[in-house]
Amino acid sequence: MSTTYISEPDRQIPLLLDTDVIVVGGGTTGPLAAIAAARQGQRVVMIERFGSLGGNLTLGLNTKPSGALVGGLPLEIWNLARSIGGAGDDYMAVVKTGGVKIASPCDPEIMKMLLTRLCAEAGVQILFETVVSAPLMEDGVITGVVIESKSGRQYISGKVVIDCSADADIAARAGASSVMGDGAAEKVMQPVSMYFTMDRVDLVRLADWARTTDDVPARAIPDTVEGLAYGLWLTGFNTSLKKFQRDTGIQLQRDNITLKTAGGRMYVNATRVMGVDVFSPVEFTNAVLECYRQIEGVARYLRECIPGFENARIEQIAPVLGVRETRHVVGDYTLTGDDALNGHHFEDSIAADASALDIHDPKGADVDFQGLRPYEIPYRCLLPQGVEQLLVAGRCISADHAAHARSRNMPACMATGQAAGVAAAVAVESGTTVRQVSVAEVQKRLRALGMPLFSEEVKDAVHETA
Repeated sequence: MSTTYISEPDRQIPLLLDTDVIVVGGGTTGPLAAIAAARQGQRVVMIERFGSLGGNLTLGLNTKPSGALVGGLPLEIWNLARSIGGAGDDYMAVVKTGGVKIASPCDPEIMKMLLTRLCAEAGVQILFETVVSAPLMEDGVITGVVIESKSGRQYISGKVVIDCSADADIAARAGASSVMGDGAAEKVMQPVSMYFTMDRVDLVRLADWARTTDDVPARAIPDTVEGLAYGLWLTGFNTSLKKFQRDTGIQLQRDNITLKTAGGRMYVNATRVMGVDVFSPVEFTNAVLECYRQIEGVARYLRECIPGFENARIEQIAPVLGVRETRHVVGDYTLTGDDALNGHHFEDSIAADASALDIHDPKGADVDFQGLRPYEIPYRCLLPQGVEQLLVAGRCISADHAAHARSRNMPACMATGQAAGVAAAVAVESGTTVRQVSVAEVQKRLRALGMPLFSEEVKDAVHETA
């Protein structure tokens, strides 16, 4: 007869590494934190559950920041990718609020190698195929993490831990408070999705059609054939998508889809599953299966309805589910929707972010994608209440559901990762806590990296009003 619980025997856990800064998660955010801290002279360990870096950017096939990269390490990395053919030129996309500057998509395979090389050159010790299972705590101070790998259970000690897990896994297990989704009792969150790619797409034929149709209201269409490799971005297809579903009886879950190119491949963002508890392995798996079903239907729709896709086929499906929203850590300050939409000024800002407003309605309405003026992210959003020597970065920072529609995007995630890495390094170097660290010194070092801190510094370069 099975029991509800079992008891694990006490055991000793051996030390694997002693370091200065521990970065949990090597997705879109973690490498920026690790590189920033290591370049400041600190010993850094970054722990990643998969066998490559980049997370949703690379494994998830997302490839494109939803907004401009305005400076610092994010822009440095993109410029390096461009120099080796792994990204194209930025473009101004036409959306309902005017124009929004968007960083070119990257080639995910090139980006995997580039991020890994930059970490190695900075001296970061990466631990691939390793899971962080618990924080080590002493009187409310995080002193390290317990890891699981093929070597078994070990621990790493450190002076500062940066949670870049996206879901605030370490912050939550360390006792930090968080809000799930919009904070309502039913835990409403943006839906999950899964990217896929298609090959054998006639990009010239597709672009020619897109210029003449009213079914693609948001778009960026290059003027040259060469520009199509990285610069074609199309969002809409609402009318033809509804007709396809009505004619075939195939039920999909989105009113619109987005197509974009990177390295000449076509990347398709067209799936949606709502109401998923991603912390439940059963619900998570069911969401993956539903995405597979939708991918088959979307691929058929594109082949049968959209010029240029007549001979296209599914080439690759992301091996990870794209999760937009889970926990929002409760920090020393919570970024609000009003802050993110109206650009309030913060003296402790660590980044001016130019991400678009990108809301996938939890109840299934059409996607709301708007280009807005830049806003500022205060350092206090990276400081979880109730835990010392812990920073959070990425989409789990202290932001409400409305602000999250901007702060979850890749430019913001990379910027907060960079800031957390610099702040951790300054704290270790000065022998203080991350909560008491000199924000002025952190800002000085971020500026030395070329990162604009205040929205007034970048507003005219990233947005055009309608």
